[in-house]
Amino acid sequence: MDIGGDVAPGFEPVRDAFVANFARGAELGAAAAIFKDGVKIVDVWGGVADKDTGAPWNDDTLQLVFSTTKGATAACAALLMQRGLLDVDAPVAEYWPEFKAEGKDRIPVRWLLCHRAGLPALDEPLTPEQVCAWDPVVDALAAQKPWWEPGTKHGYHAFTYGHLVGEVVRRISGKSLGQFFAEEIANPIGAEFFIGLPQSEEHRVTKLVQGAPPAGNVAMTDDIKELVAGIMDPTSLISHTFNFAKPALDLDSPAVHAAEIPAANGICTARGLARFYASLIGEVDGVRVLDPSTVATVTTEQSNGKDEVLRKITRFALGFMLDGPDVPYFGSGSFGHDGAGGSLGFADPESGIAFGYVMNQMNQGINADPRPHAIIQALKGCLS
Repeated sequence: MDIGGDVAPGFEPVRDAFVANFARGAELGAAAAIFKDGVKIVDVWGGVADKDTGAPWNDDTLQLVFSTTKGATAACAALLMQRGLLDVDAPVAEYWPEFKAEGKDRIPVRWLLCHRAGLPALDEPLTPEQVCAWDPVVDALAAQKPWWEPGTKHGYHAFTYGHLVGEVVRRISGKSLGQFFAEEIANPIGAEFFIGLPQSEEHRVTKLVQGAPPAGNVAMTDDIKELVAGIMDPTSLISHTFNFAKPALDLDSPAVHAAEIPAANGICTARGLARFYASLIGEVDGVRVLDPSTVATVTTEQSNGKDEVLRKITRFALGFMLDGPDVPYFGSGSFGHDGAGGSLGFADPESGIAFGYVMNQMNQGINADPRPHAIIQALKGCLS
């Protein structure tokens, strides 16, 4: 197995952990990058970008990262907060008047960010073309009645989160979420991270491969049984949430890559993902996106408990996931977001660590993906 890239002296065990994921057959193609105090210390990649053609994973290979995108969307809202343009305790309808339909006039922006708005799904799914067009989604969300009394519970807004937060960003800034992220965050820090991929970069994107189902010895806890039962029931909230589009989006499609779906279709390199998180907690090449007080605000816990959608314990701050039993980042102060299949990005202000991991072989496991967490454990060993 040819592994490209480099690691700083003393961090060789991180590279070894990355290689070990391939050696045990857990990877097809992947990349990992780590910054410490704004300086890159790990940047490795390897494997195959396209299983059909055998094309290798290169230093500039791009990967769709599913819900890991939500961290980028959260940062856009945080930047508007920092600039005094967004009050998260103001009603969403103050920025987006059409949103007040169906008794939603008092829902604050805060509840969009921490999954408490009661809008994880639509009564009826949209077509892929509608999802990619933006306006049909936000129009449907504005007209949607909440699935529970807003503010009383939280439940993962798997697909709707990006359009809910993104429309608020658009109404304030006059820019689409993808444009705002590119112009205000990604471009200034030099991060290859796109929400709405330019056609010129499409040739760099990997082809996704579904991994094997979880092994038969996975413990069928009550939460997992409840989740599986919900997915199988077409009338359930879980089913409505994850069947947001019918037919399902083709996530290898250039049309889907080019669209802005800010909860699910961010495309980046591991280096770009880690650089993004590094810029939230410190300077990267002289540029810092969020100041320490904003970081403290947006990483304060807002939701903790059994998730109405995922049916397990989840913890959310203002758009970011927080370290916990199923989300073992780097300690109690770390924050970030993972994505379906295994991608992961996070930052830890105390240690100065920013982490990015992307891959094209989708892990179908239910809990935290062991591949990035093997790398994290090796990193902790290097720092101890």
